[in-house]
This record gives sequence, structure tokens and C-alpha cells, in this order.
Amino acid sequence: MRRLIPALAALLLAGCGYPYTPPALPPVTAPGPAATGALATVAPAERRTPVTILVSLDGFRPDYLRRGNTPNLDALAAGGVQGTMRPSFPALTFSNHTAMITGLYPDRNGIVATQMYDPRRPDVKFTNSDPVQAFDPFWWGESEPLWIAAERNGIHTGVMFWPGSETGHDGVRPDDWMRYDANYTGDKRVRTVLDWMRRPAASRPRFTLMYQDAVDKAGHKFGPFAPETIAAIRDVDSWVGTLVAGLRALGQPANMLVVSDHGMEQVDPARAVLLDSLVPRGSYRWGQWGPFASIDALPGHEAEVAAGLLKPHPLVKCWRKEALPARFHYGHNPRVPQFVCVAEPGAELVATPPTNHGDHAYDPDLPSMTALFLANGPAFRAGAKAPPKFDNVDVYPLLRRLIGLPPAAGIDGTDAPFKDIIAR
Repeated sequence: MRRLIPALAALLLAGCGYPYTPPALPPVTAPGPAATGALATVAPAERRTPVTILVSLDGFRPDYLRRGNTPNLDALAAGGVQGTMRPSFPALTFSNHTAMITGLYPDRNGIVATQMYDPRRPDVKFTNSDPVQAFDPFWWGESEPLWIAAERNGIHTGVMFWPGSETGHDGVRPDDWMRYDANYTGDKRVRTVLDWMRRPAASRPRFTLMYQDAVDKAGHKFGPFAPETIAAIRDVDSWVGTLVAGLRALGQPANMLVVSDHGMEQVDPARAVLLDSLVPRGSYRWGQWGPFASIDALPGHEAEVAAGLLKPHPLVKCWRKEALPARFHYGHNPRVPQFVCVAEPGAELVATPPTNHGDHAYDPDLPSMTALFLANGPAFRAGAKAPPKFDNVDVYPLLRRLIGLPPAAGIDGTDAPFKDIIAR
């Protein structure tokens, strides 16, 4: 590690800008410690230039806003810009966080699923629950995240748990990072970022990413609108309020993007489809199952598996990977298996009966899969009309612009949706 922050050892863990004086802030509102339409006032002791902060709220549906549970996020939206994003296919956490930070759809960024195989390692399965594989640069090396491009250009970065940040790229890592620890609370994550902001300008990150997963965890376990999920939404909103209040106290203006990777759909266990009811056990190997399932036929069973998966079914639609709809931008990467299935909303294709009450990775065009986008800070026109629903790969070129990097060639995203919301 180039500089692993001190909190890591204690845990024993298994932009560019310009001088800016924002308007006066409205009063703080409950339950969060701060709610504001602007992100910071400038302390007279130091005239700070804006930093760029990207906050991911995993599994946060845009319609969680304005229900009385999110005063801090609502205020950021009111004082900035709110839009909606289409997640990349498949609408999974690792795939979509990588899409947003590389500007490439999963088929090109290499993280084609949360669980996958690679023909170069046919007997090794990548899964987020296996740290040996999840932290292996082999799986992440097909694309370069923005924090690496920033570091190569002399821009200090700090990454608080973003998927993929544990691995280096040709020996390059963010200046500050932490290995993911589920027990490191959302509030601690915010306070770690604020600690970075307290540093002198020479060592202060100009580009910071932070990942919050409480809403996704509750949504999976209890369902998208269960009381426990609402409580998690309130917690996350409070943590955002802590971040905003801390920036204000430091006099640190910030261009902040608050995004989610996907939405969340209520699961109906009665609509679960057991994979063995479609194809015989022992005839296939599955990479992932759920709303999105990825399946390879074992040698000698190709016709048998194809017949079972491709026949019409009321709850599941399967394709050979070369026949997937073009709008999915998926199916060319060697890591994509022979067959890809997507369940109808609320249904799942599973190997065992489901235990989740909420899930994602359904068709990315479903309203329940829509992802959150909020933008607030001196780079944005407060109250500007939000762009129509855009692809989440477009976040990457917008971030490059905010941190002062030139446009990137050969990516899937474009900053065109944001032309009317940029203030400079």
C-alpha cells in the first residue's frame, strides 16, 4: 500500500477547482445533523478550492426520497440537480460500481457479474465472498478505474471502500484506501473522509469516493419498503448530513455526486424457479443465480441445457449469450457464460429456495432498478433541469471533467447529458 490510513491497522481488517464563496446556508434540519442546498461555507483562515466527492448509496432507489425520511438528501437535491440513471446490465453491485468509475459497460470493464469464471482460470470462481479472488488484480485488470488515472496525473485520491479499490494497477493505488470491513460503520466511513479533508492542501485528496451499503443490505433482507429498510434509509441520510456539516465546518467547498448502483425489487418466494426444474443437475455449471443467472453447459450436455433453458417460461427468459438484446451491451466478454437468464420482476431463478425479500439484477429498464443521481456544488447550476434518464457509464466522463482530466477516448459513457447542468 502506498499509504494505508491508520484506521486500517487499528481495525486489524480481514477538483481541480478555483476559489469559491458559496451562499449562506439554511438551518440544520432533523434527523440528520445538517441539511443544506449548498455544500460549504469558506472559512476566512483558508480559501479552499473545491474537491470532488463521489458517494455511492448501494441499492438506494430514487423514490426513497421525499417521503419524510431523507431531509439531507432532499436538501442536496433542492439546492443542486437530481436525475435518474439506468444501471448497466447486469444490475449488480460490483459490475455497476466498476461501470461508473471506468465509463465502460460490464462487458468491457471485465466485472461481468459478482460471481464469474474466466476461461484462463477455468476452475477458479470469482466471488465477492472469497477475498483471495476478490482482491486478485487478475479480475480487475481489464479496465482502469478513475482513481488510477487521477493518481497518474498527480491528483491525490482517497477511496473509502469502493469495490475494486483494494487492488493495485501496475503498482498504483489511491493515496488513501481501506480494505472493506462490514463492521466499519457508515458514520465511521464519513468521519474518515472528513479526517482526510482536515489535512493541509498538499496532502488533502482532491478526489474522494465513499461507499455506503446499509440500504442495500436491509433491502435484501427485509424488502425495499420494510420498516427496517426505512430505518437504514434514515441512517444513510443522517450520515450524508454529517458529511455536509463537516465540510461546512471546515470551509471546504465540494462538488458532490450522490449515486446508487441500482434499485431494489420486492421478491415473491412463490415465484422462485428452481434451476433443476429446467435442466438436470450435473448437466451445467452456474456462475450466478437470482434475478440474473449465468450458466454454462458441461461438456456433452450442451443440447440438453439449451433445450431446458431456451424453451418459453412465464417467469424466466434465457438467451444464448450471442443472442442477448443489444440494449444490454453484454455477451462478448469471454467471462460471460454460454447462457444468460433474467427473471420477471419479483421472481428468481435459483439453485435453492430464496431467502431474500428484496433483490436486483432484473431488467435494467424496470422502474424498480432505476439508480439515484444527485449533483450539488459550485460546478453545477442549482435548480437546473435534470437530464432525462441516462446510462450510469456517463458518470465517468463527468467526473473526469470535475477533477480536471481531459476527455477519455474509447469509453462507453459521455458527458453530453450534463451539458445543461454544468455551471462552468
